[in-house]
Amino acid sequence: MEEQKENMSFIDHLAELRKRIILSIFPILVFAVVIFIFFEQLSDTILMSPLYKDFPTYKMFCYLAQSVNIESNFCLDVPIALREDTVGQQFTVSMWFSIVGGIIASIPWIVYQLWQFVKPALKLNELKAVKGFGFYVFLLLMIGIAFGYFIVSPLCINFFGNYDPLKLEKIPSFLSYFKFIINPVLACAILFQLPVVIYIMSKIGVMNPVVLKKYRKHVIVAILVLSAVITPPDFVSQVIVSIPVLILYEISIGISARILKKTSNI
Repeated sequence: MEEQKENMSFIDHLAELRKRIILSIFPILVFAVVIFIFFEQLSDTILMSPLYKDFPTYKMFCYLAQSVNIESNFCLDVPIALREDTVGQQFTVSMWFSIVGGIIASIPWIVYQLWQFVKPALKLNELKAVKGFGFYVFLLLMIGIAFGYFIVSPLCINFFGNYDPLKLEKIPSFLSYFKFIINPVLACAILFQLPVVIYIMSKIGVMNPVVLKKYRKHVIVAILVLSAVITPPDFVSQVIVSIPVLILYEISIGISARILKKTSNI
């Protein structure tokens, strides 16, 4: 069986990849359909929650503010009313919400299928080296998604919803509000994979802690630029996203140093 895997042709690999992609897409579609059917209920629970003071993040900051006798906007609903400024906008948002939700719900299965595709190409020592790899990918994805949804999105919505020096009525489109929720979530899910990327690059010998420390300033600029591109167009969300990613970068330097040390001792 192992010899057959090693002797697989390029066409066989493409066929195997096609199989894994199909197996990954199927649960996404199933979850997407279910989410679309219950879109109204889920949108109230997930999309609209950051507009209200009962959102967990707001309740936490409100409690902290009250404990030191400080008035805070976190204790109030965000003064934003949504509108549908184009025909079919609610349908568009519901479709995107369902697809993204389907992908997030299928992440464990997608990671498993990716692992099943890569696993036959790895040698025994490589299998040992990446033991538990899928778990860490999944864990970092979940942490990134949670950070984006519970920290970045609500803090930005609360800040801009209450920033009103000209006393203007805030009636953004439903689509723009949706992007304010989903973009930080996806951005954090991707950026939080930085330790995984550094781990792989260090394992194959194209990255080491010396290089990571040398180009730290360049990486900081790159992270800021990337955060600005894939988050809402504002400085606040850019900074909120960048801080944990920079911390992860420092952790990645430690991971790379540990791998180099192990390699040197072999």
